[in-house]
Amino acid sequence: MSQPLLPDELWAVVEPLLPPEPPKPKGGRPRVPDRAALTGMLFVPRSGTPWELLPQEMGCGSGMTCWRRLRDWQRAGVWEKLQRVLLDRLGRRHAIDFRRTALDSASVAAKRGALPQVQTQQIGARRAPSGTSSPTHKASPSLSC
Repeated sequence: MSQPLLPDELWAVVEPLLPPEPPKPKGGRPRVPDRAALTGMLFVPRSGTPWELLPQEMGCGSGMTCWRRLRDWQRAGVWEKLQRVLLDRLGRRHAIDFRRTALDSASVAAKRGALPQVQTQQIGARRAPSGTSSPTHKASPSLSC
């Protein structure tokens, strides 16, 4: 039997991080459950299926529903919180292999005492005139073979 896209153990970690369902003062259609929407979000990149072709048989709602929920959770900071929770759990289990870690120095602040950044001087303060827009420009004879 294949593994579910969203195991119970992972759902137990994610669920408390999700924002509450927004109120519906005018009523409307029942909301797709958060777990179903997350399953759809996991299915799309894993299968390579476009959002609009998310199979209805999965019970995840439409691709647009899953996409909107993904957007809303991104705005609510769910993914950043989830990353912290999962990294903390892995760290407590000593399950992070730092030998395979990479660090991009362009995104790391300089340590204290580092030299301040120097503004790059512009080279060529003026634009060169275009060779094709000059009124005295003569067209070169075309060569034909």
